[in-house]
Amino acid sequence: MKKCIIIIFLLIATNIAFGQIPIDSIRAIIKQEVANKRSKSIIVGIVNSNSRQIFAEGKISDSDPRLPDSNTIYEIGSITKVFTSLLLADMSLKQQLNLDDPISKFLPKRVKIPKRNGKEISLLSLSTHRSGMPRFPYNVDPKDLDKPYIDYTVNKLYQYVSNFEPPYDIDSKWRYSNVGYGLLGNILSLVAKKDFEALLTEEICKPLNMNNTTISLTATQKSNLSVGHTETGVPVGLTDLGAIDAGGALRSTVNDLLTFAEANMALIKSSLLPAMELSHVRRAKKDGDDTYTTMGWTLTNEGLLFKDGGMPGYCSFLGIDKKNKIGIVVLSNSSNPVTDIGRHILDSVHKIQPYRYPWALLDTLRATTRRKSVDSAIALYQQLKSSKNTSFIFNENQLNYLGNELRRDKKIREALKIFELNSKEYSQSTLAYESLGETFKRNNNKEKAIKCFERAFELDPQNPHWTYILDKLKYAERRKNSR
Repeated sequence: MKKCIIIIFLLIATNIAFGQIPIDSIRAIIKQEVANKRSKSIIVGIVNSNSRQIFAEGKISDSDPRLPDSNTIYEIGSITKVFTSLLLADMSLKQQLNLDDPISKFLPKRVKIPKRNGKEISLLSLSTHRSGMPRFPYNVDPKDLDKPYIDYTVNKLYQYVSNFEPPYDIDSKWRYSNVGYGLLGNILSLVAKKDFEALLTEEICKPLNMNNTTISLTATQKSNLSVGHTETGVPVGLTDLGAIDAGGALRSTVNDLLTFAEANMALIKSSLLPAMELSHVRRAKKDGDDTYTTMGWTLTNEGLLFKDGGMPGYCSFLGIDKKNKIGIVVLSNSSNPVTDIGRHILDSVHKIQPYRYPWALLDTLRATTRRKSVDSAIALYQQLKSSKNTSFIFNENQLNYLGNELRRDKKIREALKIFELNSKEYSQSTLAYESLGETFKRNNNKEKAIKCFERAFELDPQNPHWTYILDKLKYAERRKNSR
């Protein structure tokens, strides 16, 4: 009887410690969400002061039905920012730099430094998303539309910084910025005199024995890579972020991220703990919700720290409860977010939003295009829309995905038909005109491309990307006409 009581107590203690929801509930959640088509696979890792547990559902890809394991590689996207800020915190404690140092202290003289009301962006501004820089840089014009940052160089990053004008006072507002973190990583690399990946490996991953947390994958790691998928379920390749890799280029595993969570909660000894503690300090209120920003993390009113990430084909979550010593990792090989799952496991007050697959219209149009023709798919689209069939969701994303799939398959004529339909159906959507304009541009119809980007500019005149692309297109047209 005494032995039975002890076993029951341990089971109850485990359920309380692990996010205060039963382990069987966690298994049921991820099983149901994979069945709902949120992702091809979801893997959850949980660690506390006594043990770690890992649960997985789904498969690596349609062509590889293996269940992901604790060492399966996923892209972790913006969780990379936690590592970048940890490097910053560690270097500040080693007196290699100061958090309040202005960026002009480190950047080459040729870079014009943005200022507003006499104030300059600091390293801490970049780390806490208070530089005023937007999510992505505007000066992007990739050779490959499906790899938008692979050729985004440091020179382009410096060009962006030189032309950036803060829209409001620096440090006055929170504005999420991948380009800001790209700049921060570049500065840390300049100070350390080594590239970002080498710096991160040497200062964080090796000391913590996180051997599968990296940007460049070995052949062995590639063999255990979970294939990424769009939110519609189509396989996609890995993403290269070029000069802004410090904002989201890391790949990792559940095992490695649980180790990182343990180190942040002082469950394992690490010389990085003082820097980790510094990165946990509350810095400013985030705009739009009731959370706060630290150096890399989001901090809740309850004292919980978390960071989520998203890349084309992957989504991720890392959370820690320092008081109760609980760490949560959720990794997925789909673009559909898993933050609600992670936050629910970390704190059951936060509810999961059950995924509802919204791509029945895309699936129907894709099948019609393959079985018959794109013209038949367009006719079917018009018929379904006029019938107001509630089984389908109608928005610009449905047609945009279909157009992009046709473009990737080199079916340019068919892709253009779908993109042109999208721009007519959703005449207020910059997405529709951008996709159509990019396809015209790459099909050497610069005149029509210019009209599309001019329309995008009319719809969103505050977006400098349209001006950047239009200037390039018009310059190319002038050169052609002057010959």
